[in-house]
Amino acid sequence: MKEVLRTNDPVKLSYAQSLLRDADIEPIVLDQGMSSMYGGGLPMIRARIMVVDEDAWRAEQLLADLREEDA
Repeated sequence: MKEVLRTNDPVKLSYAQSLLRDADIEPIVLDQGMSSMYGGGLPMIRARIMVVDEDAWRAEQLLADLREEDA
């Protein structure tokens, strides 16, 4: 498993999942419940999208613009 996106933005998280599913890549979201605590106000705890290693390169390409915004 490889992390391809980390964010506190629920809209970005949902959009990223849709992009990946449309490309037949199954995203696994970790820490979603923890990242929403205090209204997402804890920047050190962000939801993470993981994919299997075989899909990581394609997923990173699809989400490149979203990752740049979080940098």
